[in-house]
Amino acid sequence: MRGFAAHKRKFQILLFVIIAGFLIPQTFRIPVKGATKSSFNQESYWYYPWGKSGTHKGVDIFADKGIAVNSATKGLVIYKGQLGRGGKVVMVLGPKWRVHYYAHLDTITTKFFSYVNGQDIIGTVGDTGNAKGKIPHLHYSITTLFPYFWQIDNSKQGWKKMFYLNPITYLNQALS
Repeated sequence: MRGFAAHKRKFQILLFVIIAGFLIPQTFRIPVKGATKSSFNQESYWYYPWGKSGTHKGVDIFADKGIAVNSATKGLVIYKGQLGRGGKVVMVLGPKWRVHYYAHLDTITTKFFSYVNGQDIIGTVGDTGNAKGKIPHLHYSITTLFPYFWQIDNSKQGWKKMFYLNPITYLNQALS
């Protein structure tokens, strides 16, 4: 019986942490310093066809190389480094268990497992990864650890939509 009580307590703590993550309020900022609504294409989220990835699962915010990139939300840096298509990338675990992905950075200025407050500079706009030789930009996407089943549709790779949120919605709200 003692083992059952210990497992039950661990489960209760885990459940509390999961629920608390959804209750943390999300304040959102535009991640590229000086960006406006004309800095990104309003129709680029879930655009098909899009290179080797098939479907564009984020938004590209265009700016000069070296412009500061801030974290769009408060959160914990869970990855910083190099990925094939993304080049230099940073991932921040923010409120509501959402992972904010920043790719094609020229430089990374944040540290792994550091807390960012939404105003901290995490890097600079660049053209790394599969953006090499293209106009410098930040590829920004938001994924969720818990699937949003109601977002599935009949588009190409539409079943994957349950793990992605449209960042353009949040960018437009931040710019309003």
